[in-house]
Amino acid sequence: MNSDLAETIESPSRLASFGNVPTPKPRHVALVEGSAPELSQEMRSLLRDRLRTVALLLFFLFAAFWIRSLWQLLAEGSLRSMPIFYAHTAVTVLLALMTQRLCTSCEFVTGRLRFSEFLVIGGPAAFLVFLTYHNLILCAMMPEGHAHVPKVVGGWILLIFCYALFVPNTWQRASVVLSLLGIAPMMMWGLASFRSEEFVALTRRAEFSEEFFSQFLLLVISVITATVGVKTIGSLRKEAFVAKQLGKYQLREMLGSGGMGEVYLAEHQMMKRPCAIKVIRPEKAGNPQVLARFEREVRATAKLSHWNSIEIYDYGRTDDGTFYYVMEYLPGHNLGELVEEYGPMPSGRIVYLMRQVCDALTEAHSHGLVHRDIKPANIFCAYRGGIFDVAKLLDFGLAKPIAEKQDVELTQEGAITGSPLFMSPEQATGSGEVDARSDIYSLGAVMYYLATGQPPFHYDQTIRVIVAHSSEQPQPPREINPAIPPELEEIILRCLEKQPEDRFQDTATLGEVLKEVPARQEWSRGQAAEWWQSNGCPVRKARAAAVLEMAAV
Repeated sequence: MNSDLAETIESPSRLASFGNVPTPKPRHVALVEGSAPELSQEMRSLLRDRLRTVALLLFFLFAAFWIRSLWQLLAEGSLRSMPIFYAHTAVTVLLALMTQRLCTSCEFVTGRLRFSEFLVIGGPAAFLVFLTYHNLILCAMMPEGHAHVPKVVGGWILLIFCYALFVPNTWQRASVVLSLLGIAPMMMWGLASFRSEEFVALTRRAEFSEEFFSQFLLLVISVITATVGVKTIGSLRKEAFVAKQLGKYQLREMLGSGGMGEVYLAEHQMMKRPCAIKVIRPEKAGNPQVLARFEREVRATAKLSHWNSIEIYDYGRTDDGTFYYVMEYLPGHNLGELVEEYGPMPSGRIVYLMRQVCDALTEAHSHGLVHRDIKPANIFCAYRGGIFDVAKLLDFGLAKPIAEKQDVELTQEGAITGSPLFMSPEQATGSGEVDARSDIYSLGAVMYYLATGQPPFHYDQTIRVIVAHSSEQPQPPREINPAIPPELEEIILRCLEKQPEDRFQDTATLGEVLKEVPARQEWSRGQAAEWWQSNGCPVRKARAAAVLEMAAV
């Protein structure tokens, strides 16, 4: 184990800083229900998406009627009520703003989502209250012989069903909101009767009782139907969520996808341990080569026990033939994301991370395994065991035993495997003689990227990149970033030699040489903790905090 990682573990209190939340207290976590004080991540995402949809639909509806009112104003020079027009304009603008706000990629806490729900539904409801009262009084004040009981429930019924269909809720909570929406127009009838003698006179007419009863009955039926619908939808959502299980594991949310399949955040149902599950994509499940490669990835990775290699917990397949394996969940970023977001890394941090990767590869190579797909996306900068900037080597999906011959059918001779931007010349030419030194070339390409912010060769055409690996010399890194120490540049360029015999011959040697690189500022565990407390994706921090809370329940 790397000596830097063998030091005394930092205080667990840093964990709260990483997630920007206090240490979580055990409590019930609602997965599907909407009434818990804090919604699950899945429910928050669902609620935001549904609110965005209903806000967009209501915006288009209100905008269409606003355009009609504006046309009437321009054509006739007046409207029946300018206050109604102004209120209509305000609600339309509100819905437009809410649609735009909910379309952003920002994470929403439960309180903000519920406030957004209040605005999206409450804004139109407030307008309908105003409009209902105005129409009742207006119709009552019409000349004798023209006065009639207006139909005012149409807009309310639309709003009731929009809420029931689009806003995820428990049926108990929905029944309260839906009842308020159903009662509101009846309250306007009562207010109009109290304030307008003309309307009182209208209510004495024989047809009033029949029309009032009809509209009241429509509202009652709508509220009951919508409430039953919410309960049915909630039951179906629960059934769908229960179906999202693999063996003893329940899927929480998708973390990402790749060539082999999708990766999900999950939880062991008995141990309540957060983990990541990788599954074969359903459309590829029938391909024997893909399944064989998937099983090989599991077997290869399961042999490894080094701290800096991803840990495999379990493996299996479901009754419907879905393959999956379970690995540790890693809060943090992969190296590609860090460079894209924050630019080239300081040399001290590059050395700190790459020495850990060298340690992981040393164990893999000792087992006769060549990774063959080393790239920034497959090296994770994680928070593990109270330590920040723990390098984790992921995805041994292309790992191949050096001496074994039975895998020829899985990767045919002459086939190009790996990621073009970081593959070795041996991989680029499809050579069958790929050994540990191929991984060293890829490590050099990764270090080049971390130090300069760009890969050694970055042409638009993939074939040009592949050819460049076998025939072109990369631009010296210091010409791009003069802050790179000459010693680190020399190491990178030696790793990128075209002939395997000209590179470092093993990762253990590479790790020792990296240790001697002078840096303007040494990178330490404490500096890593300070960096993560000040930086890092807010979405990732929130997810990490949620996972830690999940583990505490």
